[in-house]
Parts: sequence; structure tokens; C-alpha cells
Amino acid sequence: MPFVRTHVHENTSQMHRQQLVEGIHRALVDSIGMPESELFNLVSAYSGEQFFYDRSFNGIARSEQLVVVEITLRRGRSDAMKRDLYAAIAHNLERMAGLSARDIFIFMHENDYSDWSVGNGVFAMTLVQQAGNDG
Repeated sequence: MPFVRTHVHENTSQMHRQQLVEGIHRALVDSIGMPESELFNLVSAYSGEQFFYDRSFNGIARSEQLVVVEITLRRGRSDAMKRDLYAAIAHNLERMAGLSARDIFIFMHENDYSDWSVGNGVFAMTLVQQAGNDG
């Protein structure tokens, strides 16, 4: 299961934030096979005074509306899968949210089951993605 943190400029509307979340989630589902139910995306806002970045790093012209997508998930995806994921996120955010691909900055953290507890204080290594039994 991925945990996503999406950082947006403070003037980003709630509707636009929802479109970003949906576009990122759709890319995770379509490109690396995440189940639909594994949606965890914490959106936080930054002001222009809080986030400093080079608007032309690596020859890419960025605006003041840069969106940072930080994905934490269990390791095991190939470089090709990651390339597809990044491209799918950029495509979806352009199409669904009208965001320029130049304004999408993505990075990933990988870890293992032993680094997660996804509910009830249970060590995820013992669950290995089995459904819980809340009733």
C-alpha cells in the first residue's frame, strides 16, 4: 500500500486538490497495480515564503504552482514500473487537473512490510496485506 503526500501551493482550490489526488491514485492503480482501496494521500499546502526551489533546475521552467508528490511504498518495483508511474502521474495531472507536467516534482521512498502498521496497532509483516476483520 502506498502512502502519498501531495504538497500544493496554498491558493490551490479544494476541487483542484481532489483532482490531483484522483490523478495520482489512478496512476498508481493503472501503472503499478495498486488496489483501488489503497487510497492514502495527505495533501498539505505551502506558501511561497515556505518553499524555495530553483525554477529552472535541469532546464525545466517551473511556475509558482509546483506540486510535490512524495510516495512511500513497499520496495520491489522495477525502474521501468517507476518510469511508467511517473509518466502516468504527469499525464493524469495534466489531463485531470490542468497542471503543467513542468510543475510536477515526484520522488519515492521504499521500505518493507516491517515498516508499516496500517490499523489496530498490528505489525503489517504479520498481515502481508490480508484484510482485517473489523465488524
